Amino acid sequence: MPTHLATATGVLALLTVTPGPDMAVVTRRTVAAGARDALRTAGGIATGLLVWGALAAAGLAAVLAASPTAYRIVELLGAGYLVLLGAQALWQAHRTAPLPAAGAVAEAVADAAADTVADATPPAPAGQSAPGTTPAPSAPAPPSAPARSAAPGSAWRTGLVANLLNPKIGVFYTGLLPTLAPPGLPAAWGMGLLVLLHVALTGAWLGSYVLLLAKAGPALRRPGVQRGLGRVTGVVLIGFGLAVATAAG
Repeated sequence: MPTHLATATGVLALLTVTPGPDMAVVTRRTVAAGARDALRTAGGIATGLLVWGALAAAGLAAVLAASPTAYRIVELLGAGYLVLLGAQALWQAHRTAPLPAAGAVAEAVADAAADTVADATPPAPAGQSAPGTTPAPSAPAPPSAPARSAAPGSAWRTGLVANLLNPKIGVFYTGLLPTLAPPGLPAAWGMGLLVLLHVALTGAWLGSYVLLLAKAGPALRRPGVQRGLGRVTGVVLIGFGLAVATAAG
Protein backbone atom coordinates (compact mmCIF):
# COMPACT_ATOMS: atom_id res chain seq x y z
CA MET A 1 0.00 0.00 0.00
CA PRO A 2 2.80 2.56 0.67
CA THR A 3 3.98 2.27 -2.94
CA HIS A 4 0.46 2.72 -4.24
CA LEU A 5 -0.09 5.74 -1.99
CA ALA A 6 3.22 7.28 -3.11
CA THR A 7 2.15 6.90 -6.74
CA ALA A 8 -1.21 8.53 -6.01
CA THR A 9 0.55 11.37 -4.20
CA GLY A 10 2.80 11.96 -7.20
CA VAL A 11 -0.14 12.06 -9.62
CA LEU A 12 -2.11 14.41 -7.37
CA ALA A 13 0.93 16.65 -6.88
CA LEU A 14 1.46 16.97 -10.64
CA LEU A 15 -2.19 17.84 -11.14
CA THR A 16 -2.05 20.35 -8.29
CA VAL A 17 0.96 22.34 -9.50
CA THR A 18 -0.24 22.49 -13.12
CA PRO A 19 -1.20 26.14 -13.80
CA GLY A 20 -4.93 26.62 -14.16
CA PRO A 21 -7.86 28.80 -13.13
CA ASP A 22 -7.18 28.33 -9.40
CA MET A 23 -3.69 29.83 -9.70
CA ALA A 24 -5.01 32.68 -11.82
CA VAL A 25 -7.72 33.48 -9.27
CA VAL A 26 -5.20 33.41 -6.41
CA THR A 27 -2.76 35.59 -8.39
CA ARG A 28 -5.46 38.16 -9.05
CA ARG A 29 -6.42 38.26 -5.37
CA THR A 30 -2.78 38.61 -4.29
CA VAL A 31 -2.20 41.54 -6.63
CA ALA A 32 -5.51 43.24 -5.85
CA ALA A 33 -5.78 42.76 -2.08
CA GLY A 34 -2.60 41.22 -0.68
CA ALA A 35 -1.43 37.90 0.69
CA ARG A 36 -3.98 37.64 3.50
CA ASP A 37 -6.96 37.79 1.15
CA ALA A 38 -5.22 35.45 -1.28
CA LEU A 39 -4.74 32.87 1.48
CA ARG A 40 -8.45 33.10 2.25
CA THR A 41 -9.17 32.54 -1.44
CA ALA A 42 -6.91 29.46 -1.36
CA GLY A 43 -8.89 28.28 1.65
CA GLY A 44 -12.10 28.65 -0.35
CA ILE A 45 -10.60 26.57 -3.15
CA ALA A 46 -9.62 23.85 -0.66
CA THR A 47 -13.14 23.93 0.78
CA GLY A 48 -14.53 23.45 -2.72
CA LEU A 49 -12.44 20.29 -3.08
CA LEU A 50 -13.94 18.97 0.15
CA VAL A 51 -17.42 19.69 -1.20
CA TRP A 52 -16.62 17.86 -4.43
CA GLY A 53 -15.30 14.93 -2.38
CA ALA A 54 -18.54 14.80 -0.41
CA LEU A 55 -20.57 14.95 -3.64
CA ALA A 56 -18.49 12.12 -5.09
CA ALA A 57 -19.08 10.03 -1.97
CA ALA A 58 -22.82 10.70 -2.22
CA GLY A 59 -22.87 9.73 -5.90
CA LEU A 60 -23.94 13.17 -7.12
CA ALA A 61 -20.67 13.80 -8.93
CA ALA A 62 -21.21 10.56 -10.87
CA VAL A 63 -24.62 11.84 -11.95
CA LEU A 64 -22.98 15.03 -13.18
CA ALA A 65 -20.36 13.05 -15.08
CA ALA A 66 -23.03 10.86 -16.66
CA SER A 67 -25.27 13.76 -17.73
CA PRO A 68 -23.84 15.79 -20.63
CA THR A 69 -26.50 18.47 -20.17
CA ALA A 70 -25.84 18.98 -16.46
CA TYR A 71 -22.09 18.89 -17.04
CA ARG A 72 -22.34 21.53 -19.78
CA ILE A 73 -24.52 23.82 -17.66
CA VAL A 74 -22.04 23.75 -14.77
CA GLU A 75 -19.13 24.14 -17.17
CA LEU A 76 -20.66 27.18 -18.86
CA LEU A 77 -21.46 28.72 -15.48
CA GLY A 78 -17.83 28.22 -14.52
CA ALA A 79 -16.66 29.76 -17.79
CA GLY A 80 -18.88 32.79 -17.22
CA TYR A 81 -17.56 33.20 -13.69
CA LEU A 82 -13.94 33.13 -14.88
CA VAL A 83 -14.72 35.73 -17.55
CA LEU A 84 -16.41 37.88 -14.89
CA LEU A 85 -13.35 37.68 -12.62
CA GLY A 86 -11.11 38.54 -15.56
CA ALA A 87 -13.25 41.52 -16.52
CA GLN A 88 -13.17 42.73 -12.91
CA ALA A 89 -9.37 42.49 -12.91
CA LEU A 90 -9.11 44.49 -16.16
CA TRP A 91 -11.54 47.12 -14.88
CA GLN A 92 -9.63 47.45 -11.63
CA ALA A 93 -6.37 47.86 -13.54
CA HIS A 94 -8.02 50.50 -15.72
CA ARG A 95 -9.33 52.42 -12.70
CA THR A 96 -5.87 52.56 -11.14
CA ALA A 97 -4.31 54.01 -14.32
CA PRO A 98 -2.34 57.19 -13.55
CA LEU A 99 -4.18 60.46 -14.20
CA PRO A 100 -2.89 64.05 -13.99
CA ALA A 101 -2.70 64.65 -10.25
CA ALA A 102 -4.34 67.91 -9.18
CA GLY A 103 -2.27 67.89 -6.00
CA ALA A 104 0.96 67.65 -7.98
CA VAL A 105 -0.10 70.57 -10.22
CA ALA A 106 -1.02 72.71 -7.21
CA GLU A 107 2.28 71.86 -5.54
CA ALA A 108 4.20 72.89 -8.66
CA VAL A 109 2.31 76.22 -8.83
CA ALA A 110 2.99 76.87 -5.16
CA ASP A 111 6.69 76.10 -5.62
CA ALA A 112 6.88 78.48 -8.57
CA ALA A 113 5.18 81.25 -6.57
CA ALA A 114 7.52 80.68 -3.65
CA ASP A 115 10.52 80.92 -5.96
CA THR A 116 9.20 84.22 -7.36
CA VAL A 117 8.72 85.67 -3.87
CA ALA A 118 12.17 84.50 -2.82
CA ASP A 119 13.78 86.17 -5.85
CA ALA A 120 11.98 89.47 -5.13
CA THR A 121 12.79 89.54 -1.40
CA PRO A 122 16.14 90.96 -0.21
CA PRO A 123 18.24 88.54 1.77
CA ALA A 124 17.82 88.72 5.56
CA PRO A 125 20.66 88.68 8.08
CA ALA A 126 21.80 85.32 9.25
CA GLY A 127 19.47 83.78 11.79
CA GLN A 128 16.52 86.03 10.88
CA SER A 129 13.56 85.59 8.60
CA ALA A 130 13.10 87.77 5.56
CA PRO A 131 10.88 90.84 6.16
CA GLY A 132 7.22 90.11 5.68
CA THR A 133 7.71 86.39 5.77
CA THR A 134 7.31 83.72 8.37
CA PRO A 135 9.25 80.51 8.57
CA ALA A 136 7.45 77.85 6.56
CA PRO A 137 6.45 74.91 8.70
CA SER A 138 7.72 71.56 7.61
CA ALA A 139 5.20 69.70 5.53
CA PRO A 140 3.91 66.50 7.12
CA ALA A 141 4.76 63.29 5.39
CA PRO A 142 1.96 62.11 3.11
CA PRO A 143 0.07 59.19 4.62
CA SER A 144 0.64 55.86 3.00
CA ALA A 145 -2.20 54.52 0.97
CA PRO A 146 -4.09 51.80 2.84
CA ALA A 147 -3.96 48.35 1.37
CA ARG A 148 -7.09 47.38 -0.48
CA SER A 149 -8.64 44.40 1.27
CA ALA A 150 -11.96 42.79 0.67
CA ALA A 151 -14.14 41.32 3.40
CA PRO A 152 -12.80 37.94 4.60
CA GLY A 153 -15.94 36.14 3.45
CA SER A 154 -15.71 37.66 -0.01
CA ALA A 155 -12.17 36.36 -0.61
CA TRP A 156 -13.05 32.89 0.68
CA ARG A 157 -16.28 32.82 -1.35
CA THR A 158 -14.42 33.75 -4.54
CA GLY A 159 -12.21 30.66 -4.23
CA LEU A 160 -15.11 28.42 -3.27
CA VAL A 161 -17.35 29.45 -6.18
CA ALA A 162 -14.51 29.27 -8.70
CA ASN A 163 -13.75 25.71 -7.59
CA LEU A 164 -17.35 24.48 -7.39
CA LEU A 165 -18.05 25.74 -10.92
CA ASN A 166 -15.30 23.53 -12.31
CA PRO A 167 -17.05 20.23 -13.12
CA LYS A 168 -13.77 18.64 -14.20
CA ILE A 169 -13.02 18.12 -10.53
CA GLY A 170 -16.21 16.09 -10.10
CA VAL A 171 -15.34 13.99 -13.14
CA PHE A 172 -11.80 13.52 -11.82
CA TYR A 173 -13.06 12.44 -8.40
CA THR A 174 -15.48 9.91 -9.89
CA GLY A 175 -13.31 8.72 -12.79
CA LEU A 176 -9.60 8.79 -12.02
CA LEU A 177 -9.46 9.08 -8.24
CA PRO A 178 -10.96 5.62 -7.52
CA THR A 179 -8.21 4.03 -9.62
CA LEU A 180 -5.60 5.65 -7.35
CA ALA A 181 -7.19 4.51 -4.08
CA PRO A 182 -5.03 2.11 -2.00
CA PRO A 183 -6.32 -1.43 -2.56
CA GLY A 184 -5.93 -2.42 1.09
CA LEU A 185 -8.62 0.00 2.28
CA PRO A 186 -12.40 0.03 1.81
CA ALA A 187 -13.41 2.10 -1.20
CA ALA A 188 -14.98 4.88 0.87
CA TRP A 189 -11.94 5.14 3.15
CA GLY A 190 -9.55 5.13 0.21
CA MET A 191 -11.50 7.88 -1.58
CA GLY A 192 -11.70 9.96 1.56
CA LEU A 193 -7.95 9.60 2.13
CA LEU A 194 -7.14 10.74 -1.41
CA VAL A 195 -9.53 13.70 -1.23
CA LEU A 196 -7.90 14.86 2.01
CA LEU A 197 -4.49 14.35 0.43
CA HIS A 198 -5.52 16.43 -2.57
CA VAL A 199 -6.85 19.18 -0.29
CA ALA A 200 -3.59 19.20 1.71
CA LEU A 201 -1.45 19.36 -1.44
CA THR A 202 -3.60 22.14 -2.89
CA GLY A 203 -3.48 24.18 0.30
CA ALA A 204 0.28 23.74 0.63
CA TRP A 205 0.94 24.61 -3.02
CA LEU A 206 -1.33 27.65 -3.24
CA GLY A 207 -0.20 28.87 0.18
CA SER A 208 3.45 28.61 -0.84
CA TYR A 209 2.68 30.35 -4.11
CA VAL A 210 0.98 33.24 -2.31
CA LEU A 211 3.87 33.61 0.15
CA LEU A 212 6.31 33.59 -2.76
CA LEU A 213 4.38 36.41 -4.39
CA ALA A 214 4.29 38.23 -1.06
CA LYS A 215 8.10 38.16 -0.95
CA ALA A 216 7.96 40.49 -3.93
CA GLY A 217 5.57 42.75 -1.98
CA PRO A 218 7.43 46.06 -2.49
CA ALA A 219 7.62 45.46 -6.23
CA LEU A 220 3.99 44.32 -6.44
CA ARG A 221 2.84 47.47 -4.63
CA ARG A 222 4.20 49.72 -7.37
CA PRO A 223 1.24 51.14 -9.30
CA GLY A 224 2.72 50.26 -12.68
CA VAL A 225 3.41 46.66 -11.64
CA GLN A 226 -0.08 46.29 -10.14
CA ARG A 227 -1.67 47.58 -13.33
CA GLY A 228 0.43 45.26 -15.48
CA LEU A 229 -0.25 42.17 -13.37
CA GLY A 230 -3.92 43.09 -13.16
CA ARG A 231 -4.15 43.21 -16.94
CA VAL A 232 -2.22 39.95 -17.34
CA THR A 233 -4.32 38.02 -14.80
CA GLY A 234 -7.49 39.51 -16.27
CA VAL A 235 -6.57 38.34 -19.76
CA VAL A 236 -5.54 34.91 -18.42
CA LEU A 237 -8.83 34.46 -16.54
CA ILE A 238 -10.86 35.51 -19.57
CA GLY A 239 -8.76 33.15 -21.71
CA PHE A 240 -9.47 30.25 -19.34
CA GLY A 241 -13.16 31.10 -19.38
CA LEU A 242 -13.33 31.25 -23.16
CA ALA A 243 -11.37 28.00 -23.44
CA VAL A 244 -13.80 26.28 -21.08
CA ALA A 245 -16.80 27.68 -22.97
CA THR A 246 -15.35 26.56 -26.30
CA ALA A 247 -14.66 23.07 -24.97
CA ALA A 248 -18.18 22.93 -23.62
CA GLY A 249 -19.55 23.69 -27.07
